[in-house]
Amino acid sequence: MAHLPQIRIAATYMRGGTSKGVFFRLQDLPEAAQVPGAARDALLLRVIGSPDPYGKQIDGMGGATSSTSKTVILSKSAKPEHDVDYLFGQVAIDKAFVDWSGNCGNLSAAVGSFAIGAGLVDAARIPQDGMAVVRIWQANIGKTIIAHVPVTGGAVQETGDFELDGVTFPAAEVQLEFMNPAAEEEGAGGAMFPTGQVVDDLDVPGLGILKATMINAGIPTIFVNAQAIGYTGTELQEAINGDPKALAMFEAIRAHGAVRMGLIKHVDQAATRQHTPKVAFVAPPADYVSSSGKAVAAGDIDLLVRAMSMGKLHHAMMGTAAVAIGTAAAIPGTLVSLAAGGGGRNAVRFGHPSGTLRVGAEATQVGGDWSVAKAIMSRSARVLMEGWVRIPGDAFQRS
Repeated sequence: MAHLPQIRIAATYMRGGTSKGVFFRLQDLPEAAQVPGAARDALLLRVIGSPDPYGKQIDGMGGATSSTSKTVILSKSAKPEHDVDYLFGQVAIDKAFVDWSGNCGNLSAAVGSFAIGAGLVDAARIPQDGMAVVRIWQANIGKTIIAHVPVTGGAVQETGDFELDGVTFPAAEVQLEFMNPAAEEEGAGGAMFPTGQVVDDLDVPGLGILKATMINAGIPTIFVNAQAIGYTGTELQEAINGDPKALAMFEAIRAHGAVRMGLIKHVDQAATRQHTPKVAFVAPPADYVSSSGKAVAAGDIDLLVRAMSMGKLHHAMMGTAAVAIGTAAAIPGTLVSLAAGGGGRNAVRFGHPSGTLRVGAEATQVGGDWSVAKAIMSRSARVLMEGWVRIPGDAFQRS
């Protein structure tokens, strides 16, 4: 039997925030993968090393976690007042599935840097020294992100002293502005609160009625109280990810919440939409020790948040979920706001498994409807490797 040789595709492996992913320019992909569809999905699955029944992604670039099984495709933007179009694909680890339903807030921090280095931003918009403002069109959700990327000597400045919990080494700070983060294409006509309420009674078989805040901001997210599901909010990954009953419980909350949010019509459809919605649980501040051994004092945070991503407790916090946290904290009466002491806050610092994170948002209410102009947070990004990825020549042609 004849076997086709491997092909190589120009790619860059980058860290953005607390995630890693393989970045491509759209023009560098094989022609069949330059458009959405089975060929593109098959190519990205093979690059990452999925589906892998061993759950390790040994034969690909993935790192066997939701934070490291990610792909990004960028192109010059045809949209007015934008520099680059950003498409994110969350690759399942053990299934042949690429989820295009949401954004990655962490990798958003790397988009501006990659776009500048890849020649996707007009050179006239890049200062010799200073801050480059990269206008990003997030194509998955139809939203604008503004990245403030430091530039030295005409090139992206990646090194610095900005520290981000969940990332071992310091780097240059990249500030992100998520403009009008409430989703427009999700749920009940695009409302920030698709049920019309800041807190709902969510009926989950086996659990009963749970109080839940279901919000479309950054990414569709379902917030519940930690105490209501038997947790304190100080848990680390091992407390949940090794517990099949806990993981099944969170998936049940996610599936039934997705139906209430109008994202799916039946709970069985949740399996085809793994990236969204997210489920997070909140609690008032408490002392705990982070996964790195760093002590986090209750007095240094406004609340505790733990979030699930692709069926597992996240090791830190997804950037898009941080946007949801900041937005919900700014709106009185949400479970997030109540956990932070009540009222609306323009910014909160929350505790997550790896440490703390600050996110800001300003909410306004007009005619009973809430809106948020933008949410702001700082991350960092760095190129880890650049060159080509290689995959078997027939890896995507058979699809």
